[in-house]
Amino acid sequence: MGKILRTEKLTTFSELLIVIVAIGGILGAVYYVSPGIKTAVSKQLNGMELNGTDVNNVTNADKLELPSKEVSSEVSGKPLVRIAGYAWNAASGFIVSNGGPKTTKGSLMEKNGVNLEIIRQDWLSELRNMQMKFIEEFDGGEAFPTSDKSVFAIVIMGDGAPFYISSAQKSLDEKYGKGKYHLQVMGAVGMSYGEDKLIGPPNWKSDPKSMKGAVISAVLGDGDWVTTVNYCFANGLKVNPDPATYDADAVNIYPSENDDYIKSAEELIKSQTTGWTVTLKEVNNGKLTGKSVNRKIDGCATWTPGDKTVFDKLSGFVDIVSTKEFNNQMPAVLIGVKEWATKNPEIVSNILKSALTASNQMKNYEDWKVRASEAVATTYNMETPEYWYKMFKGQQGTKNGLTYNMGGSKVFNYADGMQYFGMSDGVNRYKSVYNQVSSYLTELNPFGFNENVGAVVPYEEAVNLFFLKNINDIESTAADKADYSTQATEVMASGEWKINFGSGSAAVQNSSNKDLEKIYNLLVQAENSKLTIVGHTDNVGNSEANLALSKNRAQAVVNYLKQKGIPENRFQLIDGKGQSEPIADNSSESGKSKNRRVVITFLK
Repeated sequence: MGKILRTEKLTTFSELLIVIVAIGGILGAVYYVSPGIKTAVSKQLNGMELNGTDVNNVTNADKLELPSKEVSSEVSGKPLVRIAGYAWNAASGFIVSNGGPKTTKGSLMEKNGVNLEIIRQDWLSELRNMQMKFIEEFDGGEAFPTSDKSVFAIVIMGDGAPFYISSAQKSLDEKYGKGKYHLQVMGAVGMSYGEDKLIGPPNWKSDPKSMKGAVISAVLGDGDWVTTVNYCFANGLKVNPDPATYDADAVNIYPSENDDYIKSAEELIKSQTTGWTVTLKEVNNGKLTGKSVNRKIDGCATWTPGDKTVFDKLSGFVDIVSTKEFNNQMPAVLIGVKEWATKNPEIVSNILKSALTASNQMKNYEDWKVRASEAVATTYNMETPEYWYKMFKGQQGTKNGLTYNMGGSKVFNYADGMQYFGMSDGVNRYKSVYNQVSSYLTELNPFGFNENVGAVVPYEEAVNLFFLKNINDIESTAADKADYSTQATEVMASGEWKINFGSGSAAVQNSSNKDLEKIYNLLVQAENSKLTIVGHTDNVGNSEANLALSKNRAQAVVNYLKQKGIPENRFQLIDGKGQSEPIADNSSESGKSKNRRVVITFLK
């Protein structure tokens, strides 16, 4: 199942695959027999910016009556609205607000006058087809399209929205004319909180640099891929953007069969248990060497139940990093048709209001969680309520002395939604996620995004918060803040960042603004982490002066981040080492350049 778009068989880049396979057939022979031909160079980018405030508000609220399992007759005469989405626990507040797949008696949707049908659909291509069908019927004059193959909105991973919205917008512009119809994020109803993860040998966690040269099976472009890329860039590791090649100096990501996250897990298991390998063309500094190598799969990026499958079948593997560390990375967002929503704002706001209210009940009352697990099992027609209940909370296991984690989701109440989009504290977490993934799509260009889609729809056009702001009479509370009062001791990631300063100066040059923005975005996504910032210099000049300069440069980076909203108490250490810890030979200009750096470490 795709992560960025959580599809079961054809996920995030399913439609692009059709194009890429055709192109690959033409170019494959040329690529194979042409040593020295230039290919994609492995990239070392700045990781996603992280933010320290955990989005998890709890409003003390009077307990509401649980929704029944009987389909509502009260709203049956109202226009039917259809929404589709992946089988995902982060949508459980949204689902229980409806009582199940169809609006039930006593549900919050019924109370708010909404007649809603929720459809499970795990294929990205079908989710897109359903929204396109809705627009086709709406364009043809139907005020409330309700055919079996149409939906007003979908619920998918928010880190998948840049790709989904951008690719859909291209199709809409081609069919109806530029700018006539739009898909937009209209709110968030929950969050992955641990279930999406990178799995590998434990040394990848204790020594991230040991990942260099590894091959990881993943659905390219999906949320687990994003988590993996985040971890690599936060640790200063290069990522090979070409899935057909092998770069020993980078982390290599192999595209899972059928764009299926379960295949990601199965390919790791198959490789580790049978010795199965994949054949890749060797690349060095962005050029093909003319050789091919056979490599085993060393790790995988997957989500529940893919993680459980790996831990059941293999020993010696753990979760390296997950959406529990990158806690703001993967929201469950509602993506709807702007033009229909503008004509029916009350319906859209009441859908969000119902979902956010039910989520708040889940946060306060255990039997609401139980009822949600029942509604989820019925809606998805998959697994048991007990399964969904346990995986919502997250499970931990131990095998041969190694501890691993499975599952883990959150739901959003109104205060969470307002905070996540920066409307209560000024820190727009989702904008950081959206912009960071957008940069990954254009810079890493997975499956030819730049050639096939062309450009990412800007955040300001892709997100419409009017319907969230339009909610009235809903319980809310002040936003919770992450607790930075205790000393953090475990290193989550540590990377060396090349920030350009004026000669002998602590003034950051404008050429580094893009890198600093990426650092900030990483900090926003890993909001619960604490930080150490340490500056380093080359050996030009006096050692005492360089020590002072390195500390001042570290402080300059801190000042930038504080100005962006990162709280001061999140910085556990701000220091400088001067010229005392070089990582390259100071006798060359390239070596000196590498030694002039700032090391940022994430702690948990």
